[in-house]
Amino acid sequence: MFVFGYFTPKKEFLKRLEQCQGRLHRLALSWCHNRALAEDLAQEALSKAMAKSDHLRDLDSMESWLFSILSNCLNDHYRRHREFHDIDEVEERHLTDEATPDDQYRQSEMVSRVRRAIAQLPVGQRQVLTLVDLEQLSYLDVAQILDVPVGTVMSRLSRARLALKEQLLKATPAATENQNLVRIK
Repeated sequence: MFVFGYFTPKKEFLKRLEQCQGRLHRLALSWCHNRALAEDLAQEALSKAMAKSDHLRDLDSMESWLFSILSNCLNDHYRRHREFHDIDEVEERHLTDEATPDDQYRQSEMVSRVRRAIAQLPVGQRQVLTLVDLEQLSYLDVAQILDVPVGTVMSRLSRARLALKEQLLKATPAATENQNLVRIK
């Protein structure tokens, strides 16, 4: 048995797996917009990763490997539940104490609009958008995770960004854009 420092390979694997749990859960939530389902998917991905730990050749590629497993778990879920409807759960974002209630409201509204717009994207576009823009993975890593060509990743990302932009522009209230203040004596 090889030893890395004072960790055995199995201990190092478990340590890194534990470090990835939060990110895996956040990614699952960004894909499905349902807390309970995200927890189930993340748990299923972790369980499969532990069962197939001997398939991972390089611990440095663990995150991509886990994201790929998570993607497969999500695809399996959608296959099993074809009539699944996404639920848009909105969380309150707590800003620093310096923010005014008006700032907090605007921030909350913006977050809500962006989440609604992302939720309206097709699953493939949503997956690519979150992996590239939120998780900051390379196109090649995303292609491997989703098991699609790099060109498909680029095309889905382009379409997702364009659709997101259009959704957000539609959702922006026109009245607040050109509002002028009038002074009355």
